[in-house]
Amino acid sequence: MRRLALRTGVRWKISIAIAAVGALVAVALSLVVHNSARVSMLDNAREVQLERLLFAERMYDSTKEPKFGTKVDDPALPHDLRAKMKQGRRATYVQENAHGVPDVWAAVPMGNGAVLSLHNKFADRSATIMKDLDRSLIIGSVSVVFGGCALGVLIGGQLSRRLRRAAGAAARVAQGNTDVRVGDAVGGVVRDETDDLARAVDALTDALNERIEAERRVTADIAHELRTPVTGLLTAAELLPPGRPSELVRDRAQALRTLVEDVLEVARLDSASERAELQEIALGEFVQRRVALLDPATEVKVVHESWVNTDPRRLERILGNLLANAAKHGRTPVEVTVEGRVVRVRDHGPGFPEALLREGPSRFRTGATDRAGHGHGLGLTIAAGQARVLGARLTFRNAGPVGMAERAEARGAGGAIAVLWLPEHAPTTTGSFPILKMP
Repeated sequence: MRRLALRTGVRWKISIAIAAVGALVAVALSLVVHNSARVSMLDNAREVQLERLLFAERMYDSTKEPKFGTKVDDPALPHDLRAKMKQGRRATYVQENAHGVPDVWAAVPMGNGAVLSLHNKFADRSATIMKDLDRSLIIGSVSVVFGGCALGVLIGGQLSRRLRRAAGAAARVAQGNTDVRVGDAVGGVVRDETDDLARAVDALTDALNERIEAERRVTADIAHELRTPVTGLLTAAELLPPGRPSELVRDRAQALRTLVEDVLEVARLDSASERAELQEIALGEFVQRRVALLDPATEVKVVHESWVNTDPRRLERILGNLLANAAKHGRTPVEVTVEGRVVRVRDHGPGFPEALLREGPSRFRTGATDRAGHGHGLGLTIAAGQARVLGARLTFRNAGPVGMAERAEARGAGGAIAVLWLPEHAPTTTGSFPILKMP
């Protein structure tokens, strides 16, 4: 059976813990104070009772008559007290009653074998004092519990806020914003384990950034070094005599050159050094003209025209890669729709792989089992990188439900959909976004 997971915040856990500890301490102290006060009052009552009995005994020796409520051989004398009298000892005894107010007894043996005894109810004033004490202890215990809850909320709230800030900063780092420092996001004057966690995450982020940067430099250096020999190989291939073998060599050399250029472009995009050269264009008209040149068979539909400030060269690169991906991995018809600042490219093939929908485009992964003739998996990676330079957002989804590709294709309702969302305010030439002044 699946275990039921209850999610609670640190604030409430600390509050409950402090309140529980406070309640236990308050109850324990209340019991100790109550019993100590009761024992002290009963001891005092027994001493007073015995002093009264001794005074009455002296009066009895003179008058031979019991005075002050004393009795001789009282039949109600408790058994334990009667046993003490047989031993010839004077004693006191507290007899508990069902109604809660005890009886205080005192007895003393007489010379003729009789027993002179005195008993009274526990003093009303003492009982009232005990009730007031119990009431005060209850009020104090409740106050301690509520005070502990409030203290727990304050302490836990501060810790919870720091943890939330750390989690939010870590999430931004995971999204690729490596300039975010978890330690700065946590802040605060008091230092605790949260700061240790923030320093560890920042150190991990720095280490990952250094590793990624080193890998990017190695990739860029390798691609740059390959550029010259590949160009020479392509030139030499052009000198081969006509024939099928020569065509294969030239085709593979051209594919290798394209791969090298794509790797260099990915390296430049990863370095975040690319800047958009902005122009004001009519998006619908631009897409129609570029798609007509790239793939005349593709249908373009402009639902709503919109003027955008963007880089035409990079936008054309994104469109070309999306159309090339649809032609390689999808099925016709391929449709392009422009609606305001949104451009959709859809094919009617099996759709994007689940890994791409879950993790986004990954270089050198095409989603095909046979890599021959299916590209190198860099097209969508480059398109996503160029979209970031434009300040745009490129998303991927499938038209049919996951796992329903065959039935969707049969109905003509399947396919992959890539959506480019161009921003309302384009990035500046420095890569940042303009600051809007509110009226």
